[in-house]
Amino acid sequence: MKRPNARLILEDNSVFTGYSFGHVSETEGEVVFNTGMVGYPETLTDPSYNGQLLVCTYPLIGNYGVPQKKTENKLLSNFESDKIHVRGLLVSDYSDKYSHWDAVKSLDAWLKEENVSGVYGIDTRRLTRKLRSNGTMLGKIVLGQDENTTNIGASISDSNVENLVGQVSITNKTLYMTGKKKIVIVDCGVKNNIIHAFLRRNISVIRVNYNYDFSNDDVDGFVISNGPGDPKKCENTIHNIKKVMSIGKPILGICLGSQLLGLAAGADTYKLKYGHRSHNQPVKETGSKRCYITSQNHGYAIDTKTLTIDWREWFINENDGTNEGIIHISKPFFGTQFHPEASPGPDDTEFIFDMFVRSLK
Repeated sequence: MKRPNARLILEDNSVFTGYSFGHVSETEGEVVFNTGMVGYPETLTDPSYNGQLLVCTYPLIGNYGVPQKKTENKLLSNFESDKIHVRGLLVSDYSDKYSHWDAVKSLDAWLKEENVSGVYGIDTRRLTRKLRSNGTMLGKIVLGQDENTTNIGASISDSNVENLVGQVSITNKTLYMTGKKKIVIVDCGVKNNIIHAFLRRNISVIRVNYNYDFSNDDVDGFVISNGPGDPKKCENTIHNIKKVMSIGKPILGICLGSQLLGLAAGADTYKLKYGHRSHNQPVKETGSKRCYITSQNHGYAIDTKTLTIDWREWFINENDGTNEGIIHISKPFFGTQFHPEASPGPDDTEFIFDMFVRSLK
């Protein structure tokens, strides 16, 4: 099947050529890479990728198609949200022919339905090496064979200046009833499987907008979810976390939520060179020799040097030494930079949910 020519142009005007698939259109965003070998349905529907062009380093994508959406507790149980959130997908080799017992369509067809642009046939190895050397860069997918790229890179808008969390957060409060204990999940772009993790534990979940003042809700604890972009843009969320910290009820922050918890505690955050996006990030629990393999998707981290004396570093990334979690020395406040629910990835750290549930009174 003959497909249109397409190119990725980075902010420094470097060009990567390939062919268009999915929705044939131009788009732009922050170019990031994920080293996972499988799990593209879950990855593409992760709201934390909002505003980004995703590079898959695994060379063959699309070979097992796209599964049918299965509803459970008003959630799409085999997807992380109800739609694709990446602005574009960049792969080396796209497989038109797929084979899986649960597949109902091709990745190409799914991208078309969701109006998401894809490019295959580009040198993802060279692109990833560039991003590792230079750090995350802005990029634009353009169509056609025109080799004139003068000043295209300079005209790419930075998606990080947008309110990315506001674009993915729920608008209306939603209740998922299961048990006697009840928590608020502050939706900054929450993955469905985080909600499922609590429903499986017989916990009632109230899902609220990231700007909602949850400090007056009569619940047993609070979860601050994952999400896209710079945590410092969520000023209202940080303010509301400070308010519930004064109450003393349990708080769990996941990914962006951990960064927001750190900011509310008085620490600072910074942007990583190219972030952590994979299913095999090793994190070590401080004060022990225990190391866990974790699923991650984030571009910012807490600066542990700025933590106050009543907080300590809980986990450390074994690859680059950056923070992977914080915990209060006396109160039930803790955050993890990794995803305990995995999906996709290993579930080594799902005990974090059990730890939080035990802290609910």
